[in-house]
Amino acid sequence: MDHVLQTHLPVAPWREPAMARLPGVQPLDMADWLQVDEAFAGQMALRDALLAERREAVHAMTPGAEAAAAALLALVLEHLGPGYRREGGVVQRPDGVRVVLDAEPPLVTAARLVQEDLCLMQPGPGGEHVLTAAVLCFPASWTLAEKIGRPLTGIHGPVDVYDAGMAARVQRLFDAIREGRPLWRQNALVYVDPALHQPRPEAAPRRDAPGAGRYLRSEKQCLLRLPSSDAVAFTIHTYVVPLDALPEAWRADLTDEEPVT
Repeated sequence: MDHVLQTHLPVAPWREPAMARLPGVQPLDMADWLQVDEAFAGQMALRDALLAERREAVHAMTPGAEAAAAALLALVLEHLGPGYRREGGVVQRPDGVRVVLDAEPPLVTAARLVQEDLCLMQPGPGGEHVLTAAVLCFPASWTLAEKIGRPLTGIHGPVDVYDAGMAARVQRLFDAIREGRPLWRQNALVYVDPALHQPRPEAAPRRDAPGAGRYLRSEKQCLLRLPSSDAVAFTIHTYVVPLDALPEAWRADLTDEEPVT
């Protein structure tokens, strides 16, 4: 069972003017990057199970991404917050699970420490950023196997609003990210199914009937330039909250229209 729910949503992006215009990015305080919320234990148990039982579906890496993966693990270790305890080569998570730091590839180790899904984007031969590695346990209706190795335009091909103008804006955004000046955005997706692990191929897009959704799925997406690297880390913290748990005013402003994810 991968129905792991939060009890509330920290921010309603559809009610924030700064987030209303895509891509809606804001400066990120690094203290707010990695979050531990009330769903931590449940999400991490599901992540551990997926990595153990379905590794090929949730982890992928292209040649040349190894150094960026190691750099991301180092950054994660640097920013682990209260509730973690490190003893030599072992980190104990807030849920009590102990993670040995050199037992798995760096990106898998990093993913077993935090709630966030972790993606690495690096400039390709044409200059456009390419998805070179990821641990994606909680996809919102996309499939890692279809996206790995693709540039930004290929990744967002099925998204109607991701036209040439949007593609150019997003690429400029990736080019402009500087070390120590991360960015974040958040989306809001109305879903019928609350499952966290929802891979879906491009040929079979999700078709929930308007008004049928009972859950709000929201992703806090962060973009960070890795230290001394041309790689950008794209991290995703997923919230799934019953619609009836949201304040009435929030529900009144929410529609089934879905932004770029």
